[in-house]
Amino acid sequence: MAHTKFKGQPVKLVGEFIQINDLAPQFHLTKSDLSDYYLDYAKGKNVVLNIFPSLDTSVCATSVRHFNKIAAQLPNTVVLAISKDLPFAHGRFCTTEGITNVIPLSDFRSPEFAKEYGLLMEDGPLKGLLARAVVVINTKGKVIYTELVPEITTEPNYDAVIKVLK
Repeated sequence: MAHTKFKGQPVKLVGEFIQINDLAPQFHLTKSDLSDYYLDYAKGKNVVLNIFPSLDTSVCATSVRHFNKIAAQLPNTVVLAISKDLPFAHGRFCTTEGITNVIPLSDFRSPEFAKEYGLLMEDGPLKGLLARAVVVINTKGKVIYTELVPEITTEPNYDAVIKVLK
């Protein structure tokens, strides 16, 4: 069982966090227009999964803004911003913030995503939401980078993501 922390307090996650060299489990999530998005849609591209609890927190919003800038600089790469926020919240945030290089996705219809990637918070104040993590999948569907952010209230390591994709 994987763990993270929220404001210094331990938080258990359901299952095991995905590992480097694993084949990325297939998933389908929901886009802002309520259509489905499947991992296969990005086949042949590098995929960055920016996973977080909610856009309604400053750190989560900052990570989406930052990955939006990064995505514009990475050829053959798709960046997916994934949370349990409803698709309407994703759409509103991206419109307001001018987010155009990231695809926002909700797992509100797909509980298997959080479990297969080992990111569902089992306890703590944010129980039921996704832990903050970044997973990079290469063009062959293999996981080449993972970061389970040890403290949910901190940002991921953007530089490490850029380095693994260059």
